[in-house]
Amino acid sequence: MQASDVRRVRLGTFVRPGEETSDGNPRVEVVNGYVLHHPGGIVLVDTGIGVTDDETEAWYRPVRVPLADALATAAADLERVHLVVNCHLHFDHCGGNPALAGRPVVTQRTELQAAQATGYTAPALVDFAGARYEELDGEAELMAGLIVVPTPGHTAGHQSVVVRCDDGTVVVAGQSHDHADGFTGDVLALQARTEGQDGLLPVAPDWIERLLRFDPRRVVFAHDDAVWEPAP
Repeated sequence: MQASDVRRVRLGTFVRPGEETSDGNPRVEVVNGYVLHHPGGIVLVDTGIGVTDDETEAWYRPVRVPLADALATAAADLERVHLVVNCHLHFDHCGGNPALAGRPVVTQRTELQAAQATGYTAPALVDFAGARYEELDGEAELMAGLIVVPTPGHTAGHQSVVVRCDDGTVVVAGQSHDHADGFTGDVLALQARTEGQDGLLPVAPDWIERLLRFDPRRVVFAHDDAVWEPAP
């Protein structure tokens, strides 16, 4: 039995200041979550931008979409969410977790440990009444055709979700890359090395090869509306 559908939901935007961008100019970033309509229940990957301290609010100027409103665009609602998967626990990915108290939240153990340390994220988004974590130590199949794969880089405990759909495999890659072109670059680097290209080459993370072994038809991201698709 496989997941039947993956739907993107817009959870908000924020402005990344020029101090954090490669060209020194501010950039508006989208925050996407993904609703997985699986025969075993609705799974939500990432839950939106949490409220933090005044300094962080002024720095990033977030605009939030209420989680209930976002879910409604994907034929879902708060009560029917069966399981939450956070790609990682920064405040712009786990902000709606308290609204889903009691539901299991799947995270890598290393990520949860980092998030419970001072200065990593907003503590109220991690340790809240009804918080219930399912901690993983590596790859795991959560339901038939729904597999979590560690994709460290942005954080040490970052993870992606592989979803077997009726029309092919979708990888919900979270913030493994800020944008789809970064994923493209790593795929091309891996291909060049595999094909024996000479000279200095960029080094793709080891898990790129693991994701490609799932033969993804699409790869989608938390901070990009663009979708990676394999070359014909």
